[in-house]
Amino acid sequence: MISHATDLPNTLGALKRDSRFCEKRLQHRSVKDEMRENLIRKLGQEGPLFPGVIGYDETVVPQVVNAVLSRHNFILLGLRGQAKTRLIRMLTTLLDDYMPYVAGSEIRDNPYAPISRFARELILHRGEDTPIAWMSAQERYVEKLATPDVTIADMIGDIDPIKAARRGQDISDELTIHYGLVPRANRGIFAINELPDLAGKIQVGLFNIMQEGDVQIKGYPVRLPLDVQLVFTANPEDYTARGKIITPLKDRIGSEIRTHYPLTIEQGIAITEQEAWIRRESPTSLSVPVYIREVIEQVAFLARDDKKVDKRSGVSQRLPITVTENVASNAEARAIRAGETAAAARVSDLYTALPSITGKLELEYEGELKGSETVARDLIRLAVARIFSNYFEGVNMNSVVQYFDMGGSLRLDAAADSRAALRMLQSIQGLMEKTAALGVGPGSDDAERVSAAEFVLEGLYAHRRLSRSEELGFTGDDRRGGGGGGRDRDREDEEQPRRNKKDRRQQYN
Repeated sequence: MISHATDLPNTLGALKRDSRFCEKRLQHRSVKDEMRENLIRKLGQEGPLFPGVIGYDETVVPQVVNAVLSRHNFILLGLRGQAKTRLIRMLTTLLDDYMPYVAGSEIRDNPYAPISRFARELILHRGEDTPIAWMSAQERYVEKLATPDVTIADMIGDIDPIKAARRGQDISDELTIHYGLVPRANRGIFAINELPDLAGKIQVGLFNIMQEGDVQIKGYPVRLPLDVQLVFTANPEDYTARGKIITPLKDRIGSEIRTHYPLTIEQGIAITEQEAWIRRESPTSLSVPVYIREVIEQVAFLARDDKKVDKRSGVSQRLPITVTENVASNAEARAIRAGETAAAARVSDLYTALPSITGKLELEYEGELKGSETVARDLIRLAVARIFSNYFEGVNMNSVVQYFDMGGSLRLDAAADSRAALRMLQSIQGLMEKTAALGVGPGSDDAERVSAAEFVLEGLYAHRRLSRSEELGFTGDDRRGGGGGGRDRDREDEEQPRRNKKDRRQQYN
């Protein structure tokens, strides 16, 4: 395996004389054999096989390993935002760093086993002086997003009449072919995203190549025993929504591997932290506290289980990523306007990030009745309640609640600077002491203290121990009609769509 591009042979004769390259090995080793050998070597080493792919070590990755070791073409089947494309692009780490091919060959012919007429004739006439070029592993990866307008010419190739005219050759001559994406991926990996979107006749062309290596271009048969590792991705709902994988092609796909969303909050946070654009140049020091990250991730988990959200569409992992970026940006803008050097995201910033939530939720009928923004707000409240319980289970909050029950109120503007917000929060008896459970104390900066204290209040509101309104902000129990009233109204909200639906049925009947 060559790890650098210096001093590589540039002619066929030099390649044969170079002891680093075994002619017999290069002649007979397919790309699937190459990936298998490199995977075996990697399995004997420490470290992840696919760095950056989080949460699949015990589920998806072992199945990919089995598929590669079995020399299978395979498909990753899963909902949107499950890192399918990222994973298949990581397959290039199983290829050699550099691969020789006949220079000028459109389909990257093996110098020791050329399959195109161009390469065969070049080697015949120039012999050991045949020029050799080299490709990196990344250059050996070809990806195509399947769309209904893709043609056989795009995938396989077409006759080029201009090429025929320039060379004075018959139009049926192999040298007049303009090769498509699949032949150009020869001796590499060819990936098709969203396979069901590909027209049936194009899928037929694919399985013919996979099985027989025969290509017909404009009625002219061309024998091309291509050496390609084929990898596909698909959303299981697309099988019926937009198209399907034809049975003969599906039968020739060796392994069908199911992907999934993160199984734990910790996995989700790790993915979001890796992907979200938080480490940015800014005039202020920007942070998103751990409990805020947990709330954001919990929103996605709750949405995936919510009956008002279409489970067939899924809730992409892009939701917590974009929400985190929006939350951080709102905190950043607030600090910049106030001239502060430190910014910490607050729960209130989550509500300003609603546009990054609502656009990623496909709602069922009941959710459509409530509206996407209402559904998103409910998800945030439920997420805050759950994460609040993780930190404050068994913690006595009576002193804080009593302040509001005795007539106190607090309207904390989301745009308020940290110093002014902290002064208001410190007036609430016992509140600031509770933030110690979040790892925030008197020694923390003002932005962090405000974020932690607001999270405590939001958690009490989420558990219906406080009320909150646009006009008055946080208020006590008496402002909302007594204990348990909030729960009753929640139940009322849940039942209303069902009653509306029942009334419409009765009216129709």
